[in-house]
Amino acid sequence: MTTPEWLKPGIYGALMGAAFVGVVGFSWGGWMTLGGANKMASELAHDDVIAALVPVCLDMSRTDSERIAKIATVREASTYKRRDAVMATGWATMPGSEAPNRDLAQACIKGLDLDAS
Repeated sequence: MTTPEWLKPGIYGALMGAAFVGVVGFSWGGWMTLGGANKMASELAHDDVIAALVPVCLDMSRTDSERIAKIATVREASTYKRRDAVMATGWATMPGSEAPNRDLAQACIKGLDLDAS
């Protein structure tokens, strides 16, 4: 099948317009793929769960009978090792899980107010 000569500019214009709309929509228009949306939703949910569990971590630290010794150990640790120290205390291990959560330990450090005397 041959296309009339007068129709070719319209076809080319439509194809270029569709490509332009796709590029503009995904770069500046806020469009995203399903995979990108799922990834963003998963990250937001993870952040919200960590924020919700920080009070549990702080409560575990307040009710710990060895709190003073453990806080001293965390304070003595260098800044970049404090997360590991909080994980070692067990405060970042949620009931029902076997291992401490690194992100929760990092968030819990801020709530512990380790710089206060």
